[in-house]
Amino acid sequence: MDDEKRKQLRDAFGAFMTGVTVVTTFDPLDQPQGFTANSFSSVSLDPPLLLVSIDKRSANFDNFVQSSYFAINILAEQQKDVSDIFARKMSDRFSRVAWHTGTAGTPLLGGSAAWFECAMHQVVDAGDHAILIGEVKQFAANAQPGLGYYRGGYFTPYQNAESLIDAQDIVSTLIEAEGKVLVVKTQQGYRLPVRQIKKSSASECPGIIVSELTTEASPGFIYSLWQNRQHKQRHVVFLCNLPTTAALSAVQGGEWVDLQQLTGLSFADAALKPLLTRFVTEYRSGNYNLYYGDDTRGTVHPLANSVHREVV
Repeated sequence: MDDEKRKQLRDAFGAFMTGVTVVTTFDPLDQPQGFTANSFSSVSLDPPLLLVSIDKRSANFDNFVQSSYFAINILAEQQKDVSDIFARKMSDRFSRVAWHTGTAGTPLLGGSAAWFECAMHQVVDAGDHAILIGEVKQFAANAQPGLGYYRGGYFTPYQNAESLIDAQDIVSTLIEAEGKVLVVKTQQGYRLPVRQIKKSSASECPGIIVSELTTEASPGFIYSLWQNRQHKQRHVVFLCNLPTTAALSAVQGGEWVDLQQLTGLSFADAALKPLLTRFVTEYRSGNYNLYYGDDTRGTVHPLANSVHREVV
């Protein structure tokens, strides 16, 4: 394939939105090595397998294909600088970031949205790349939204939120953990934790709600955006997560309700019941969608997908 066709193919691959990771390992001299990639994908839950690809022209190639262990660090949305550091050729990358050695003996980057320490399961030759298949030995997620990548540029969930939300919208948080959802009981019935934006920006509002509840949750994607026709008020619901290490404890001003009991509650707003019924169904399948419409009808769209392609 000539250079022009390669560029066209790369641009075509770039039409697929992905997340951004930094893949890390130690070389034979016990020096940390890493590179930026969005060629990450889950493979299997039993056994727990994932994959990432590496260019055979990479200076890191031999270190990774010959390593016994490597790690995948999924970058959080505020870690654009970390992605850039590991995407460039420089000799002192790890001196520019916070990191530590994990229990499985791999370099783990501080502040990542999630990380996976893997034993090398298989190396598969794939044209001008090799596919590293790892068996997950240790992992954790801190519930922060991941950094996105599309057509050579970064994007974040909150950037998308800012473009969708108006100053007078009502913002709610849908927080799930251990098969339970956090709700607030009022005299009119149950509701989700809620706040009107007013002077707060869209990106600040979910965080304010979470901090008032004193939980470790982090706001993620918009899960539902709908118009209350009677009150002429638009509602935005953020899907939030807790870190994998967080303990489910009492929350000031709220209570955790099991998913099996959730849809049987009496709600202050009738539109919440179909929203939470949809959430229970999607929770079981693990495939979440964005609802866009009003309190009686609308459309749903997939939130995210995965891809196998290297950033640089």
